[in-house]
Amino acid sequence: MRRIKGKVFEYLCLAATVAALLLLALLLLDAWIKGAGWLSLRFLDSFPSRFPEQAGIKSALWGSVWLMLLTAIISIPLGVGAAVYLEEYADRTWLTKIIEINISNLAGVPSIVYGILGLALFVRGLMLGRSLLAGALTMALLILPIIIISSQEAIRAVPSSIREASYALGATKWQTVKYHVLPAALPGILTGNILALSRAMGEAAPLIMIGALTFIAFTPSSPLDPFTALPIQIFNWASRPKEEFQYLAAAAILVLLALLLAMNAAAIIIRNKYQKYIKW
Repeated sequence: MRRIKGKVFEYLCLAATVAALLLLALLLLDAWIKGAGWLSLRFLDSFPSRFPEQAGIKSALWGSVWLMLLTAIISIPLGVGAAVYLEEYADRTWLTKIIEINISNLAGVPSIVYGILGLALFVRGLMLGRSLLAGALTMALLILPIIIISSQEAIRAVPSSIREASYALGATKWQTVKYHVLPAALPGILTGNILALSRAMGEAAPLIMIGALTFIAFTPSSPLDPFTALPIQIFNWASRPKEEFQYLAAAAILVLLALLLAMNAAAIIIRNKYQKYIKW
């Protein structure tokens, strides 16, 4: 009886997976049919316009690039540093356990909550306004728990024998972490960081909450400039009643998907490349 229930559950999971893949394939096919004809170099190099045939994603594309660079600069050192401290330096006390539980809980908080926090803390509290820096700080808060958790898992996967051998040869704690633990954990850390940035690139709700603009006819030149991003531009076009803007939104979706797939592919390539040189 238990085996029959297990088989039924397995078939249900398989059916749900197939259904999800089919739905995703249909959505991608619909986006391709509507947007492929609008993809061109002019589309990538033109600013938004009220005339669909003249509209492009230049400001949104550059805004997304700026946003991801600033988010990476802010979140990666903080996240990896926190993971190293929690795994290598912090004592296993009740306080450490509470901190780790809260980090795991923060990873599951809806993104719009981070948008509200960014609006209150960065836009209004620190008076950064609707700037790239405010958006990057908000996105850094969003992906920081993911970076910490993935980096912790990568560091935890390094065998303790490597640490013990380093200590036996007279290395200090920091020398062991710097020259042995971090290089061995690098593939997992880089993979987790890139996947976290991929999530941030596709988020629209936090940017809407902090007031990112939907129409910008220039590219940002500093972290304090106003900005827009690809998810915001897609949301703007998809909400318009004119049919041509729906096609523009589909074309922008294809560009965003291409960027996300490129980042995920980079994560896989980096992981496979560095794992070849790491033999436990």
